[in-house]
Amino acid sequence: MKLIKLFLLLLPILLTAKESTVEQLFNVQTIKAKSIQTSHTKKAYAYVKPDDERVYHVTPRYSGFVIKVHANKIYQYVKKGEPLVTLYSPEVYKAKEEYINSYNYTKGRDNKGMLESAKLKLQLLGISNKEIKSLLKSKTVSQNTTIYSPVSGYIFIKNITNGSAFNAKSMLYEIVNLDKVWLEAKIFEEDISWIKNANSFEVAFKSTNKLYTTNKMFLYPNLDPKEASVTMRLVLNNKEHQLFPGMYATIIIKDKKQTYLTLPSTAVIRKNATHYVFISGEYEGEYEPKEVHVKALNNETYIIVDGLTEGDEVVNNALFMMDSDAQINGLY
Repeated sequence: MKLIKLFLLLLPILLTAKESTVEQLFNVQTIKAKSIQTSHTKKAYAYVKPDDERVYHVTPRYSGFVIKVHANKIYQYVKKGEPLVTLYSPEVYKAKEEYINSYNYTKGRDNKGMLESAKLKLQLLGISNKEIKSLLKSKTVSQNTTIYSPVSGYIFIKNITNGSAFNAKSMLYEIVNLDKVWLEAKIFEEDISWIKNANSFEVAFKSTNKLYTTNKMFLYPNLDPKEASVTMRLVLNNKEHQLFPGMYATIIIKDKKQTYLTLPSTAVIRKNATHYVFISGEYEGEYEPKEVHVKALNNETYIIVDGLTEGDEVVNNALFMMDSDAQINGLY
């Protein structure tokens, strides 16, 4: 068996011939492989997107003309029920008249079918129940109709101004509620099986000192062949509205705590795509290279998958073993 022999008491001739090598070898330190219980961590980078379920389009089911724009600024925050725009629509005006006429006709009659039909027509046009009740109470048909915000949020798109005309199905506003947002990150194919077991995601942003945590994760079932990656989506609570679409984030991903056999990264050397450690030999000062299979736990620690058992003693500063004698002798 080929061994790298370190003699604590070297012959004078060796001290003379290899003074620099001996000085290096005196620095050899050893450490034992040990089991620890910890989470496997990985880092990813992501950006904020609106939650699709919280994006609302204000799209009338009728054509008309804009009388007054109440929410008139892009990125303006509006509350649910707040007026957005007052408009005139011949179709809506006619439906309102039919409703009042139906009410007057059926008043005092048992058959209310005509009235219900006229009310349904208004509802199908998207007229709010609030406005229908107000119409019935006042018995007066207003030429104008007001559209109210269906949700609290920010106006991301505004396609109208005072005096604008619009057709049915035209999107007047896009309103985005940011109480919850999505984070999207690229995950490489080799990490897919691992990340399915991840249960902790810590998210940090440069714009705030707050550390966000979540366990709501979804992997898109679509692999990008150019990058060999899939998209991971996280959901973050954002009640304080400190996060906005386009912001970049750093994600620390952790899986469930497991027991791993570990060594510090300084104890492992990679050569020709193979990892080695130097294990203590039979005699003091003797070491031999041994192939091991490892995975990175973090930047400072390797998981020993195969090749060592707990308590095996290896050289901690393995780089010192990469001296000329070891290479000339072909030990690894």
